Amino acid sequence: MTGLDATSDWGLIDPGAADPTGTADDAVLAAMVDVERALLRAWGSELDEFLDPQADALDAAALVADPGTRTALRDGVRRDGVPVVALVPALRAQLEAARLATDRLHLGATSQDVVDTALMLVARRVLGATRDSLVATGRKLAVLADAERGSIRMARTVARHAEASTLGVLAAGWLDGVGSAVETIDALRYPVQFGGAVGTGTAADATAGRGGASDTVRAALAAKLGLDDPGRAWHAERTAVVAIAAASASAVAALGRIGGDAVQLSREEIGEVRLATAGGSSAMPHKRNPVDAVAITAAAVEAPAHLQILASAAIAGDERSAGRWHAEWPALRRLVRLARSSGIAAERLVAGLEFDRERAAAIVAGSGAAGTGPDREVLVAASDRLVDHALARFTRIADRSEQP
Repeated sequence: MTGLDATSDWGLIDPGAADPTGTADDAVLAAMVDVERALLRAWGSELDEFLDPQADALDAAALVADPGTRTALRDGVRRDGVPVVALVPALRAQLEAARLATDRLHLGATSQDVVDTALMLVARRVLGATRDSLVATGRKLAVLADAERGSIRMARTVARHAEASTLGVLAAGWLDGVGSAVETIDALRYPVQFGGAVGTGTAADATAGRGGASDTVRAALAAKLGLDDPGRAWHAERTAVVAIAAASASAVAALGRIGGDAVQLSREEIGEVRLATAGGSSAMPHKRNPVDAVAITAAAVEAPAHLQILASAAIAGDERSAGRWHAEWPALRRLVRLARSSGIAAERLVAGLEFDRERAAAIVAGSGAAGTGPDREVLVAASDRLVDHALARFTRIADRSEQP
């Protein structure tokens, strides 16, 4: 191990989640610091009759995600089960070094408030980028579907020749899946978490000297982070997490279908699809492996396991569950990372994907299936209708306002 960091996870054997952008530990740490910074500002801006808003703004500006705290935070997770117990003293030291007040740091919050809210920030940012990739992929598929609406191919059911269809219908089917994934992401809500020790908000209320102060701070915190205010604490109510997990898994599944079809139809013995991107083989130099499709398929195989973990953890228990909540963190992060990585791979895959019309037509001609001769006009009319519907639906979905 000389010269290597045994604790570093840098993607050596992880093709399905090759892009850790926005989900790496440092990104999560930055999100937690964002939460603590926004909380200071929320206290000052919304309850300025109790606190000095200018001081809170100065304090918040002093807080940074310091890579030098990695070891202390990792040790803190082993010791305390959560990273925030070690994070708060590190942030307090930053304030002290700047000769700023520390009494309002983490005020009214508990570890769960910071972790849940930080992971909502991570999910919102990463799935927003995933949506962009899905839309870019969909726009390319729309062009393919439109161009190939009259190109005959053999449809297959249960792994056997069925009836003639078109390459345009195939691309339109892929497009429908991508559109559904975008629609599911657009429907998500990313709620802020702020309930204090057991979800009652009593620490915030006591600080302000009146009931309902925790609601005011929660709303301000949500506004400053660009998250949704759920109007409540949801410590043991985990449906928001399950919804994000399901949307991530749905995106991976929709792209997994495209990847699987691309692998199958680009086989030399079929050849209806040509792929621009390819990887090599260590033993067979002549091979050109469908690497983007392989990465997407790997993610699609893995994603359901993480969705199962999050659905199982959602039974929670007590006001903060023992172990189930903790199991959510890596599973949720992994799912949004798989969605992001699949989206990037799908953009590359579809950008270089071409159909071989002649090969597809030759397979149909050799099959004797309906859709040739007198039936061709009926088939093309059906293809036109299906492609038009898919294009219109995707355009309607893709042109909606971007997620915040």
